[in-house]
Amino acid sequence: MKHWFQSGTPWIWLNAGAIAASLVMVFGLITMIAVNGLSFFWPSEVIEFEYQPADDSEPRGVMGELARSETMTAQAAREAGFQVPEGQEIVVRHLIKRGNRDLDSRDFRWYLEDAMSERRTPRDAVVLERLQWGDFFGFIREYREDGETVAEGEAARTAFEQRIRETRDLVQQLERIERVEIGQVNHQMERVRLDRRGLERDTSLPEEQRAQRHRELDEEQAALDAEYAKLESERNALREEVARYAIVLETADGQRTTIALSQIVNAWWPNDMSTAAKLRHYVGSFWDFMTGYPREANTEGGILPAIFGTVLMVILMSIVVTPFGVLAAIYLREYAKQGPLVRIIRISVNNLAGVPSIVFGVFGLGFFVYLIGGNIDQLFFQDALPSPTFGSPAIIWASLTLALLTLPVVIVSTEEGLTRIGSSVRHGSLSLGATKAETLWRLIVPLSAPAMMTGLILAVARAAGEVAPLMLVGVVKLAPNLPVDGTFPYLHLDRAFMHLGYHIYDVGFKSPNVEAGRPLVYATALILVLLIVVLNLTAISIRNHLREKYRAESD
Repeated sequence: MKHWFQSGTPWIWLNAGAIAASLVMVFGLITMIAVNGLSFFWPSEVIEFEYQPADDSEPRGVMGELARSETMTAQAAREAGFQVPEGQEIVVRHLIKRGNRDLDSRDFRWYLEDAMSERRTPRDAVVLERLQWGDFFGFIREYREDGETVAEGEAARTAFEQRIRETRDLVQQLERIERVEIGQVNHQMERVRLDRRGLERDTSLPEEQRAQRHRELDEEQAALDAEYAKLESERNALREEVARYAIVLETADGQRTTIALSQIVNAWWPNDMSTAAKLRHYVGSFWDFMTGYPREANTEGGILPAIFGTVLMVILMSIVVTPFGVLAAIYLREYAKQGPLVRIIRISVNNLAGVPSIVFGVFGLGFFVYLIGGNIDQLFFQDALPSPTFGSPAIIWASLTLALLTLPVVIVSTEEGLTRIGSSVRHGSLSLGATKAETLWRLIVPLSAPAMMTGLILAVARAAGEVAPLMLVGVVKLAPNLPVDGTFPYLHLDRAFMHLGYHIYDVGFKSPNVEAGRPLVYATALILVLLIVVLNLTAISIRNHLREKYRAESD
């Protein structure tokens, strides 16, 4: 036994067991996130039943999706507000997603199984995804145009299915006019306003040139006013057109309500769908989630702005941190005179890696946003003051803050890579007549490129998941515009942005509707994990390519 321990075999098995346990926990976590997130997009069965409370009040109809079920003691049920008959010890309750938030403020509600009648799955039960007030569960009774009933019963469903496709196209045109075209005109109007203010501040221009410039700005403003009036007319015409169509629905408890087709994002009949139809709906819902914009306090809609903001921030951070980290490591390893000062610098760099990330956020807010951004506004954007341009949290400051946060990782990894290059390589290059700079940039740096990529991989993995510093230097709950659009200069680094990590925090902990946001938290977390994996795999593939390339050249 003593010889067995001295051989080191137990420690090999211990390390292998620790790795296996870690892999099981990682894959278990990812599986849990994937199951809870991806199952949200599958069209669940809609059930209908009558609920008869224990107080002998009138039974009322309930319709919705079964979210989850729980078994609890009768005492716990009474404490939760349920009326449980005496003598009963165990009860089962079901959480039903009823939707219809405009008719009842709570779209999730618990029901005791003993008070529920037999569950039914009506084939004509429809689920509507709306722009406001969440989902709606009910039955289509009438289809209306211009306030007049055109079809009823089954014919109303057919007419609705035909008209909803046309209405969606009209709504998309309306959104494009409001989000893109009118936004571009407003941006140009703001530029004209700032040019006019700058012209009034500039007293060095002769009166003739000033008057000419005023006339040019007046003509440009008139043209923009005409273009805006045209777009507004088109928008009003589309609004009037989409407002013509509506449907009348009836809930399980007999209430009737009218919903305009312009407020409906999607509609489906889950109890009347084949497996193929459900699969098509699943793919379409997931695609809408990936490419859509959030709504209803981020508890509905898509996460495209958050995905775009996260990727752009990581790219900008990588562009900044890589050259600075590599150059700092090269100087410390190749040029700096080794001594107490360099050792202190290395210790400081290592300690920076352990500083809480929120501290970097405070530094970024004070240094990047207020100091640098404020001075940039004073020098180049005086006409826009007191409204800040770069003197407010923005994606550029978030990227620089995270670059500073991940800089120690890149420095340490690069320096380790430079250290692994043997002295024989340097001496051989120098003996052949190469200078120190030529040896460094043509031989040492290429051979240590895989280590540099390792540092970048670690930096990306940390930066993509950071949230605390971003809350101070650029991330917002909802960004009206992406940092990239069709307006010059196309890349707007002065804009705030959305981030997947902050989106998870916002939906999971600050949402007014926790139950509705729960599956979106899992789905967004899964997308964030996959995004980090894709970014890391891309960097790993580049690292492996560089490693094989320079290994072949060195051979």
